[in-house]
Amino acid sequence: MPFFSWDEPEGLAPRGALIVLAGRGEHGGVYERFGRRLAFDAYRVRALGDPAADPAVLDEAAKLLSDESLPGPKVLVGSDTGASYAVRLAAERTAGVDALILAGLPTGAWTAGSWEEEAEARTACPTHRGRLTADPDFRRGALGEAPVAHSLDGVRVPVLALHGANDRVSPVDEAYAGTSVRPVTFRGGRHDVLNDALHRTVAATVVLFLERLRLSPELPLIAEGLV
Repeated sequence: MPFFSWDEPEGLAPRGALIVLAGRGEHGGVYERFGRRLAFDAYRVRALGDPAADPAVLDEAAKLLSDESLPGPKVLVGSDTGASYAVRLAAERTAGVDALILAGLPTGAWTAGSWEEEAEARTACPTHRGRLTADPDFRRGALGEAPVAHSLDGVRVPVLALHGANDRVSPVDEAYAGTSVRPVTFRGGRHDVLNDALHRTVAATVVLFLERLRLSPELPLIAEGLV
């Protein structure tokens, strides 16, 4: 199965690997901007499609997690339904999962009245909205498909949860109700939080999490006094 790849700049030692699982209607290429930014910080990124649309994605993710040529720590990154399936892989103790990054964990089906309404609910970033609009491989209306829920109860690895405070598709209070996970929320953020208007801040949050993970799975604090 093909996947999208972004590697560290030449001359830099890789600091870890991220395996991205896309959400409803998406493919791995949707995360090019995210992949390039994390690769610039010397993390290798491999982006796959939506496991809900193609179950073979999970097999490919497991292969990448067990690939010894990819540096650790290895982190599963899931957006929308990709987040649900990332939780499943971690709960099943899939070999190689050192941590999870969950973005826009879904709560249910959400149907828009038009493409403009869907695009507005997905992202406030005009660049990303334009990309989705022009992308022939992106499936419009896929948010109307009910996601399969996977419980966080069995997860035993560090979790970074990222969520838009203005996510109408998956309201944050519903997404993490009854769990011990405390999500990082972004003011004004929409559903596609990795590709939203605050994508630089989101990426910086991810890098901080990864750098802490490299020090210890207990995630020690490495920066104090940030505003």
